Amino acid sequence: MKKNIAIIMGGYSSEVAISIKSGNVVHKHLNKEKYNSYRIHILKEGWFYVDENETKFPVNKHDFSVEIENSKITFDCVFNAIHGAPGENGVILAYFDLLGIKHTSAPFYQMALTFNKRDTLSILKKYNIPAAKSVYLNKGNTIDTSDIVEKVGLPCFVKPNNAGSSFGISKVHEEEKLLEAIEVAYKEDSEILIESFLEGTEVSVGVIEYNNEITVLPITEIVSENDFFDYEAKYEGKSQEITPARISSEEEDKVRAIAKKVYTVLNMNGFSRSEYILVNGEPHFLEMNTVPGLTEESILPQQANEAGISLAELFDNAIQTQLN
Repeated sequence: MKKNIAIIMGGYSSEVAISIKSGNVVHKHLNKEKYNSYRIHILKEGWFYVDENETKFPVNKHDFSVEIENSKITFDCVFNAIHGAPGENGVILAYFDLLGIKHTSAPFYQMALTFNKRDTLSILKKYNIPAAKSVYLNKGNTIDTSDIVEKVGLPCFVKPNNAGSSFGISKVHEEEKLLEAIEVAYKEDSEILIESFLEGTEVSVGVIEYNNEITVLPITEIVSENDFFDYEAKYEGKSQEITPARISSEEEDKVRAIAKKVYTVLNMNGFSRSEYILVNGEPHFLEMNTVPGLTEESILPQQANEAGISLAELFDNAIQTQLN
């Protein structure tokens, strides 16, 4: 008997359109012989099942069900394709846990933790994972730009603490531009992170559970045409994403080892994609994405393809891991 799969997409952040694109790709590639897949839009204006004719049916939030032509549809598993809140920060996953509905992401606490860049770095520091020097600010804090520059140097990066897809990130070359960058970041989040610039090769690596084993996917080298790997570079073709990365076998071994260690230390499961800068051959952790882009062009699917894993296999594995 076919399983009913709800593919949740959209969300409450600036990443709505990207998430819907990812969710639609999951819907397209899910095995139709094994699953009935339902596109569920989770939006600020409401939760809806959207059928093939783009007709909307409201979701009953009491039990996460949908009524279609007097027939009540419930779900065996939820495929999480929401980038940002409330999918990637774990909020909606706690709701599914309360309802007893399985989902393809890590437990809600791990999702909340890894969505918070500051808290993730604090934990990894205890495990001697190299990272950039950093300063944290909460909205309303007194800002001493000279003190910040003294701690992290220039250029530096100003980032929202809880956001994705490079929204709100600025690379600052002059102290006079720091306040402006901080205000840009505060538009996305009330907590921000200011980090030192790391000079080196940027790489991205997916770590997933595949066939019940922690699997490190082939590594991707990021070469941005812009000043850094910003929104344009990620989504508008302003970068080269080279898989496998043009790094030495020694560097590859180091990235693979540290990526697996980070995944294990943070007690992750499901999808993850982490970014590192290789500084003098040593990987420095930047951040982890637990709902990475899932379109045909996205980095993690590129890596899976390089490993001989199709999108259908990738998505099926995520669901079967939870159902078994």
